[in-house]
Amino acid sequence: MKRIGFLSFGHWSGSPYSQVRSASDALLQSIELSVAVEELGADGAYFRVHHFAQQLGSPFPLLAAIGARTSRIEIGTGVIDMRYENPFYMAEDAGAADIIAGGRLQLGISRGSPEQVIDGYRHFGYVPAEGETDADMARRHAQAFLELLKGEGFAQPNPRPMFPNPPGLLRLEPHSPGLRERIWWGAGSTATAVWAAQAGMNLMSSTLVFDESGEPLHVQQRRQIDAFREAWTSAGHEREPRVSVSRSIFAIVDDRDRAYFGRGQQDHDQIGQIDEKTRAVFGRSYAAEPDKLVEELAGDTAIEAADTLLLTVPNQLGVDYNAHAVESILTYVAPELGWR
Repeated sequence: MKRIGFLSFGHWSGSPYSQVRSASDALLQSIELSVAVEELGADGAYFRVHHFAQQLGSPFPLLAAIGARTSRIEIGTGVIDMRYENPFYMAEDAGAADIIAGGRLQLGISRGSPEQVIDGYRHFGYVPAEGETDADMARRHAQAFLELLKGEGFAQPNPRPMFPNPPGLLRLEPHSPGLRERIWWGAGSTATAVWAAQAGMNLMSSTLVFDESGEPLHVQQRRQIDAFREAWTSAGHEREPRVSVSRSIFAIVDDRDRAYFGRGQQDHDQIGQIDEKTRAVFGRSYAAEPDKLVEELAGDTAIEAADTLLLTVPNQLGVDYNAHAVESILTYVAPELGWR
């Protein structure tokens, strides 16, 4: 069995071809799609976070709203850029959203991706310390966040507080027990996958990774997954870790599918530059009739190794189409591959 959910970038655009024309459309349709996929039997609703863009940028109000409208699915991010985050405020927001959802948050965090603006995190008040890179700063913020989620007291109480305090040092509230074990790190390299395991975070791997060997995406991802699990065992963690991968997968079963995806898609990996120093491999899209799709996906070794598959959805095509796209995978593909 695999958990199967969707991952939305939450774009909106004034294009006449977009069904998501505003921030209001993007947010409200994200809630409606989450409700729809829960009714279809899917397992998760995940959202990408980008700043300075016409995309979803502040995840916790959205996650809390989805938590209030659903009862079963996991609700998460893929990923929150920790360069921008105040770990203390984030711990309060995450605790509140998780309590509203009844303990269903699965938060993907990471160093982030190429930005819309130059050093955007500086506008949020965060600057790497002397000798730090922005990636180092993101990990520092992440480690502080993880410590806060333990729920241990650390702040000296005021001897004359407005309200009575419990004895001892105080922690941030609201605290949601168990959330610490539901934090994922979006790893772009084998080294960061190992670091995530040592830190006791689950592993989230996207449709691109750093190109470390020139091999196909799924092969390099599988190597990262294996290194992650080996490092997890070596670290002596008591619980079982989780691993997710993201893919663009579309089963062509009707005229809408043929119109959108039946005219030839990106059927092989692409190589690109994340920045001037970092070469990356971008994963292919899968779009075919169900029997062919099953055959192609059977060879994806990273999906095979993951317990969770996130289907990237073209959210600007609207709620009805994206619910249909997820349902097609659940109905025609997942059972044939043993995912259901």
